[in-house]
Order: sequence, then structure tokens, then C-alpha cells
Amino acid sequence: MCTFVAKMESMQNKLVFRRCLCLLVIMVAWVGQFHAQVRGTVTDSLTHEPISFVQVYYEGSSIGTQTDTDGHYHLPAPSGDKPMKLVFSSIEYEKKTMWVDAKASRRINVQLKEISHKLDEVMVRPRNERYKRKGNPAVELIRKVIENKSVGDLRRHDWYSYYTYQKMTTSLDDVDTRMLEGGVFKQMPFMRDQIEVDTISGRLILPVAMDETVTRHIWRNSPRAEKSIIMGQKSVGVNNLLSVGEGMTTIMESIFGQVDIYDEDIHLLEKRFVSPIATTGAISFYKYYIMDTLKVDNDSCIHLTFVPQNSQDFGFSGHLYVVKDSSYQVKKCVMTLPQKTGVNFVDEIDILQEYRRLPDGSWAMSTDDLRVSLSLVDMLQSVQVQRTTRYEDYSFAPLEASLFQRKLKEEVHADAQIQDETFWEEHRSVPLTQKESNMSKFVNDIKQMPGFKYLIFGVRALVENFVETGRNGEPSKFDFGPMNTVASYNYIDGLRLRLSGKTTAALNPHLFFNGYIAYGFRDGAPKYKAELEYAFEKKKRLPFEFPRRSVAISHQYDVMAPSDKFLVTDKDNMVLILKSKVVDQMSFIRKTVLTFNYEADNTFSTKVELRHNNDRPVGKLSYVRNDGVGQTLVPDITTTEASVTLRYAPGEVYVNSKQGRMAVNRNASIFTLNHTVGLKGVLGGDYDYHMTEMSVYKRFWLSSWGRVNATLKGGVVWDKVPFPLLSFQPTNQSYVMQLNHFHMMNNMEFLNDHYVSLDATAELNGVLLNRLPLVKHLKWREVFGVNLLYGGLSDKNNPYARPGDDELFLFPERNGQVTSFVMDTNVPYVEYHAGVHNVFKVLRIEYFRRLTYLNLPNVNKHGVRLMLQFKF
Repeated sequence: MCTFVAKMESMQNKLVFRRCLCLLVIMVAWVGQFHAQVRGTVTDSLTHEPISFVQVYYEGSSIGTQTDTDGHYHLPAPSGDKPMKLVFSSIEYEKKTMWVDAKASRRINVQLKEISHKLDEVMVRPRNERYKRKGNPAVELIRKVIENKSVGDLRRHDWYSYYTYQKMTTSLDDVDTRMLEGGVFKQMPFMRDQIEVDTISGRLILPVAMDETVTRHIWRNSPRAEKSIIMGQKSVGVNNLLSVGEGMTTIMESIFGQVDIYDEDIHLLEKRFVSPIATTGAISFYKYYIMDTLKVDNDSCIHLTFVPQNSQDFGFSGHLYVVKDSSYQVKKCVMTLPQKTGVNFVDEIDILQEYRRLPDGSWAMSTDDLRVSLSLVDMLQSVQVQRTTRYEDYSFAPLEASLFQRKLKEEVHADAQIQDETFWEEHRSVPLTQKESNMSKFVNDIKQMPGFKYLIFGVRALVENFVETGRNGEPSKFDFGPMNTVASYNYIDGLRLRLSGKTTAALNPHLFFNGYIAYGFRDGAPKYKAELEYAFEKKKRLPFEFPRRSVAISHQYDVMAPSDKFLVTDKDNMVLILKSKVVDQMSFIRKTVLTFNYEADNTFSTKVELRHNNDRPVGKLSYVRNDGVGQTLVPDITTTEASVTLRYAPGEVYVNSKQGRMAVNRNASIFTLNHTVGLKGVLGGDYDYHMTEMSVYKRFWLSSWGRVNATLKGGVVWDKVPFPLLSFQPTNQSYVMQLNHFHMMNNMEFLNDHYVSLDATAELNGVLLNRLPLVKHLKWREVFGVNLLYGGLSDKNNPYARPGDDELFLFPERNGQVTSFVMDTNVPYVEYHAGVHNVFKVLRIEYFRRLTYLNLPNVNKHGVRLMLQFKF
């Protein structure tokens, strides 16, 4: 009936990949807990630059080390029973000491104060004096760089094409070989054999997963078109032990994707950081200092450093090397995150970008390297993700029109995943290390470990929410799940047990079945759903893989609450059991649906449905005719409907999990239009009617400050119908927050035949709290928003305006008191919410306050809602 477009896809789908990323970190990091380590980074207290060759040692002992070129150090924790004093010493900096507890792993990041600053004619370094922009030669130079950014814009040409080679390697970081020589690891020599030295940090790492991609990027100015064609794709490692391995690769690429300082904002870790050469905002966000002039690949360059004005804001510190000529192009950029930046789970980030002059005088990127060290908790050793990208074969020659025929932004070549080694040897710009080449053997060794199949069975059930039935390496043809719906509770069922499952492409790549059977111990009635879907194109695993082009038929008999149809998760999800109010107005539905889905390559989709539904009220919901008597009960209503839904989401990219499909790009607008027709007399349908609904979703980025997600919806019921067929809004009675729901509104509280609603939420990155002395160390982030509804009910559908019209039903009641109401068209329903996220790094807590219609019975004026939210 009503079309609901959420700001996000299913929260459960998103959590699948959050769990995957967390478990991938845990799977490769858990060995680090067997040997206590002290580690950290030493930086300059003014510039926040890493300091190399600092002596780090325990006072009065022979145990010590020195920082590497990135300022990192690590050494064993004190082995005795008493704490020891850790000393940090360097010739140019004041000595610093700290106490360290015995036998305890910790991370200690230290800032050292420089003893003196040298000053000569080519060096301007930060001092204790106030930083000034006016008259600052470094700022004037950055202005010139910003003014000349267009020199490097390839879109000045009519055509262009180039290739990228990308390698992304995930490794256990900073491995202590001693922990692999005893205990349980003594029987795993392949773990020791997989260790190698990281050429950047100098630390020992253990590679566990690697992805390679070769992509051709093409552009045409008229008519304007742009496309990326994936020519080769390879993935090996522990991520493929899970069925969502391919989706994990896409998520990793989204989180650790390409960086370009010539963009206004740098997209990284699902956030936006201010570029040091952003046209708007960079000069006010960063402090700049000229350091020296030097040669970079035979080009004379001016060396600048930059740091954020506020170290807790989402920005970088680093170095720019600007070509010393009239082009003012950046030759090289080295960046890292300041230690105080409130990014979760990230210990270190190192970014290297290099640019080169092309034969026609244009400038283009040649190198984009990223190294990130992740740590979930201090007791686990960190994990390193290293992305290496090379840009090659730039060309501005005309391109064949056939390359742009398909409207996909990203196209996968038919042979991309089966390219032979000759292809990779030709396109692999950066050679594999010995251990990366050995990755397949490493994974096979893991599979041979005693008890591995039981371990991976449990991990898959937890992460994927499904239990596979495949045996002896054979792909699963039937999966049981989702597992979080096995037990639930509602007013009619009481305790409810459910068994669910679905087939996979291993059984048939075109034909898919899914369904469930459920039993409620209170009413003693069985419930069920069965669906059969035929996909016109062969699928790898499941029918909803993009593009979805299929026909399906389903039949369902179950008990439903009015707002269940709006949920973006399964209504039986056990996390929804705890509610602020009892939902006792429900219906038994017996529904048959025939669905045709067609998704075009440009993400424009069409869904056509034919629905037959029998709705029988149950609990404290009843259908009573408006016949003037008020006692004529209607046992049930039957509707036959035809509906068409059009959806357009330009630039949307999907990943698949066993629970559904998740969009990883939510920056573009999403437009949805739905029209439903009720067919009286067709298959017993009781009513003729027309309904139309529209919605628009848009994300607005506030650069490094955060983002605003907004959804605008509107709908009209054009004909006279009883109240079950009117429009009502998605409401959430659970203590668990549901996106795009009203949290202080009761179920079916307002019945409308025309409405407009707005849901707008701002999620900030601590732009306010990071400036409050007493709370900034908590790294909480602000969130606030408003839910608004304008609605009305025309007289033709208002039983109170048409007494005795028995085509209408009286509004529902509970214990003699009316529970649904007509809105005043001049008074909107408004609730606002404000709170914090990033509490303990994973918790979002919000306070909701209802502002209007407070005189209605049984309303909650305010409440608190929670949500688990894993964000960097």
C-alpha cells in the first residue's frame, strides 16, 4: 500500500558487514593477546608530525628501542611485578618519562616539546606566537595552488582514458614472533612462514587477505558520459572463508577508497575530511608553514607542512611539495591523521600521493597509497590495511561510442574474475610480495586445522545470520535463517518460535524459494509464508543481486501490527521485543502477491505487483460500520490491488549479504513514485480506490563537520475508503531506534487521506562537543533532528463528518476510548530528537520529545531510544 523509502537499507544488512569487518579484524588479531606489548607514536607537540629515531627505554634496564620513520615504537611490557618508568629521549626534544604497569598491554602516544627552532631565509616554522593568515607566505602559496587546480582537471579534454591497478592487503600488524613459537601456535608453522617485514613501517606483519583490481576509466565530454570498466578482479584470503567475502571487498573499497587532494573533500572511512587544497574552507581549516625548497624527481619544489586549527576536527596533518613554477601544481603529498582526531578504531593513517606531468602539459595522479592501522580494543593486536594504487596509460584520443552504450557507472568485464596469470603479469604495476603470492596456500593450511570447520560454522552463523547446509566443501543449497527471528514475542502469539530458510543458486541459479513456519504459544495458531522467485538472469548466490530482473509469487498467513509493513528489518527480529507500549491492535492477514521486478543498468527500477489480501482484525482492533448503530462488526475486509513503483537512485552501488542487498553509496538522491489501484469485484475485492505516494531522499554533506540525511514524502488517497485503507505513518514502539520512523507517535494515531512528512537528521562529528573542555576527551558526536507530519482527512473519509455512512468504519477504540484521530490541517505533528553517538564507540543514545497534539489520550511526551552504530 504505502511506499516507504528509508534513509538506509535494512539496518540488519548494514550490521552484517559491520560484523564482518569487526570479525575480520578479530580473526587475524586475536593472537596478539598472548604477549603484553607497549606501543605508540611519538609526535612533535606543535606540528603533530611524527619524530623518528627517538630513544625509548625502561629506566635502569637494557630493554629499549627507537621510533621508526613514522614515529612508531613498540617493546615488551615490564615482565616483573612492579611498574617501570619509560623514557623518551631525543637530542632536539625535551626528555619525557611515563610509568608503565607490569604485564599489561597498552598504547602510549607521546608528544615531545622541541628545545629550539632554527630559522633561516627559507624556513618558516611554527612558534609560540599567534598564527596569522594575513601576510603569511605559506597561505599566499596555497591560494595560488587553489587557483590553479583546474590545470590538473582531465575533464578539460573531450575524451580521456586511463588504467588503475589497485592492490589491497589486510595483515596482522606488528607481529611478535615469540608468541607464534609456543602454545597452540607451535602446531601451526604456516603462521610463522607467512610473516614478512612491512617496507613502510619496518614492523613485522602477517598478510591474511589480498584483493587486486584492474580498472579502465573512460570519459566523454559530449554527450557527457563517464564509466569505470573492471577488467580484472581477484580476491584471496580469509575474507573468502565467509560467503560475504565479495561484499566485504566492496565494503573495504568503499571505506578505504581512492583519495584525491584535488577534490573538495576527501572521502575516507565513510567520512569526509577537508582537503588541504579545498577551494572553500581549507585556508580557514588548516595552518600552513613553508619549510624548505628541494628537488622531487628533478622538479624544484617548495615544501609546506599543514596541521588542522583544531586537532580533534576531521582533517589531516602532512606535507605538500608544490612545483616551483607558474603552474603551482602539487608534485607530492604525504598526510596522516593527528593523534587527537576523534576517528574510531584507527591508530594510524598514512597517505602518499604523487602526480606527474603528462606530455601535453596536463598534470595527473600517478600514485595513491594508503596504510591504515586498525584496533578494536587495546587487548587485541592491530590490523593493517594497505591499499596500493597506480595510475597509468593516460590517453586523450577519441573513444568508441559503443563503450558508453550501457548506462552503468561501473561495468564488470565478462572475464574479469577469470583472468589468467598472463593478464596479471601484464597489468600488475606493483609486484606481489612473497607472502602475498603465498596467500592461497596460507588459506588452505588454515582450512586443514583441526576443528576449523566447526569454528567457521559458528562464525558464519553469527556474521551472516544464516546456517548453511553444505558439507565437505560443497556450496550450500539451502540456508536456515535469519537466525535472529527464531524466537520473538507479540501480543497475539505470546512467545513465538519460527523456522526460516531459503535456497541458493547452488541448487538452481534461476529458481529460488524462501519461507518460514511459525507458532505462537498464546493463540496456538500456526503461521507461514512461502515465496518462489524466478530470476531471468543467472545469479551467483541469491535472487536480489543487482540487477534484479525477476518474477515472484508469494503467499503469507500471519499476524501483523499496523506498522510492521514499514520496518526495514524483519518484524520478528528479536531485538524489537522490548517496547515502550503494548501493541495490541493487530490483524491476521492472508496475502498472495505476484511481483515483477526490473532494474535497469542505470539503477532505474520498476516493480509491478498484483496483490490479494484478506485482513481480519484481532486483539483490541475491530472494524465497526459507521451505520449509526455502532455495533455492526465487520469480520474482515478483502482487497485486490495492482500497483506500480518507480525508483531512481543515480550512482547507487550495492553489496549483497544473505539477508538482502545494501547500498554502499548513499550520497545521491533517491526518488520513488508509487501508484496503487484497488479493484472491486476482482477476486472478491471489496473496494475501488486509487492511492499515490512519492518520496525523495537526499544526503547533504557538511564537509568534515558531518552530514544531514533528509527524506521528504507525500501521499494522497483519492477515493472514499474505510480507515484500514487510509494513510498512516511508520511508528516505532520499540526502545531500539528505527530510522525514518516516528518514535513518540502511537500506532495508527493519525488517519489521513493526504499528507506530507519530513524526516531530517544531522549527524555531526563532534564539531560542538570537541570544543568543550570537560567532555571533549570522550569523543562523543552530536546528533539531532526533527520528524514532521502535515496531514488531513477529507469529509468523504471522515466517519464523524458523515454519520450513518456505512461504507466507512468507525475509528478504532481501545476499552471504549478512541485511539485514532483526525489531524488539524493547520497544526503539524512535530517531534524533535537530540543526543550523542559514539558512546563507547558503538552506542547511539537519543532523547525524543513530542511537541504537538499533547492533549490526546495515552501519549508519551518524551522518551529515550538506543541503537548500536559502528562508525569510524
